[in-house]
Amino acid sequence: MKKITFLGYTSKKTKLIKFLKNRNNFVKVYGNKYINKKVIEQSDLIISFGYNKIISNELLNFSKRPILNLHISYLPYNRGAHPNFWSFIHNTPKGVTIHEMNRKIDQGDILFRKKIFFKKSTNLTFKKSYEILKKEIETLFIKNYAKIMNGNYKKKKIALKGTFHNKSELPKNLKSWDVKISDYLKLY
Repeated sequence: MKKITFLGYTSKKTKLIKFLKNRNNFVKVYGNKYINKKVIEQSDLIISFGYNKIISNELLNFSKRPILNLHISYLPYNRGAHPNFWSFIHNTPKGVTIHEMNRKIDQGDILFRKKIFFKKSTNLTFKKSYEILKKEIETLFIKNYAKIMNGNYKKKKIALKGTFHNKSELPKNLKSWDVKISDYLKLY
């Protein structure tokens, strides 16, 4: 039985927690609380999905193995906050990535990633596209579960710099994630 600490989403927001528990793992759901050294040292694996805190370099060093981050962008594009939004604004590749955390935000070695192509639709909203990406990364994790648990994967370093955005960069004129992307792009 592996001791897994799950950061970010709770079981109401992701099916991965139930999936992990059903495979005889002990899963401690930590939500968006700040993680500490004791929790890190007691975990066999730490998964970050929807976690909105930055883990200090010092704390990263206490982990038995690199902390895994599930990010809804096709890294190295759209590192940081609101990756789905920026992929449409800058017309960068869309997708999902599972990577190891390191000292730089969303720049750790990539384990798995997948490009996602959205059909041109006048009805697609930011919220709907986010839900699609969230489902895709859950599927990517489940598909590669055994490799992830055993550490049996090839890491990829990406030389390309990509793009990055802070939370504060989100435009003030975005009033709702339910806005149609095609309508918003006309305003941007």
